[in-house]
Amino acid sequence: MSEGGLNRWMGVGDSVDADASTAGGEAAERAVAGRVPTLLLVYASMGYDLERLLDGVRAQAGPATVIAGCTTLGEVVPGRADPTASGVVVAAVGGAGLEVNARVGRRVTDGRREAGAEAAASVADLAAPNRICLLLCDGLVGEQHEVVRGAYGVLGGTVPLVGGCAGDDLTYTETYQFIGDRNGVEIMTDAVVGIGLGSAGALGVGIAHGWRKLGEPKVVTSSSGGRLFEIDGAPALDVYLEWIGAERSLLGDPKAFRTRAFRSPLGMSRRTGEDIRVVHDGDLDDGSLLCLADVPQGALTWLMTHDEEALIDAGAASCAQSIAGLDGADPAGLLVFDCGARKIMLGAEGMRREIDAVATASGGAPFGGFYTYGEIARTQGSRGMHHLTVVTLALA
Repeated sequence: MSEGGLNRWMGVGDSVDADASTAGGEAAERAVAGRVPTLLLVYASMGYDLERLLDGVRAQAGPATVIAGCTTLGEVVPGRADPTASGVVVAAVGGAGLEVNARVGRRVTDGRREAGAEAAASVADLAAPNRICLLLCDGLVGEQHEVVRGAYGVLGGTVPLVGGCAGDDLTYTETYQFIGDRNGVEIMTDAVVGIGLGSAGALGVGIAHGWRKLGEPKVVTSSSGGRLFEIDGAPALDVYLEWIGAERSLLGDPKAFRTRAFRSPLGMSRRTGEDIRVVHDGDLDDGSLLCLADVPQGALTWLMTHDEEALIDAGAASCAQSIAGLDGADPAGLLVFDCGARKIMLGAEGMRREIDAVATASGGAPFGGFYTYGEIARTQGSRGMHHLTVVTLALA
């Protein structure tokens, strides 16, 4: 789209080819479409030879193109025949009036706030009137809210944050993050990549989830980071199992427990707002629950429920919110960060319907993204870590 003659653009390419080099090259070529990109974002399913895949992407980069990305729990893209299929999505952004810098925070597990601050430094030298920091974090480091706080400590309240946490197809083994240019791309783990994006056009952020409260709240009486020990003075695991009507034997089948838990997240209320937390595991020995983000002691918590229509509508609502933030300008394109647990719950047909709803809400603008292990969106305050949520960034 064009605004004030600046002609900013975004393109999205997709490939499900089994060969890594072919998949990377095809997706990048389709996204670039003969133009020179300022930024290439790469979202890749696990199972690919990532070095060869990124070699295919590099072939489409210009001399000053920034390349960044991560592995996923699947990709969000229109037109894929089977939305659950493994593949790669490349989003290309370019045109006049755009600035892009990238930085990486390493060894996140040794210092989450420090790594977040290092990644957020990507915004420091941007001169454009509208700035945002895109974060792509290792999805397995835990307590990623500390990464967000570290970024907030550098940027303050004037620069929004968006992004997502890398996935590994629910193996919970290792996720990967990418950063580089056409001369080479580094493949890392235990890292957070920060992409500082400056634009002469407006940038809009949307956040929606479609969940609602179920039952009466209780108080988190003991917790540490993402580990929840007690609710109302009782073992958190036992309270949670009672809430969902299950026995401790459910933990003997990790896949069955995870499927049930994804459909029964925890809602939390605290001074600064409401959040959703996904329960990923339970400990039979100490009776605790594991979430991948903070569960503050003293917070009110309750069970959340949903219906499929509300989940699907959330994708369109997030998209519409982000476009509404463009001050009346048309979107050049949208980046979408959708929770991987939502993918599991929706299944192939639900995913297809959600993607169709986003396509309608986008008004025909290109969009692409990935299914995450956690979503990042901060437009006010220091909070910004989300679960079971759709986060959308619209670029004018």
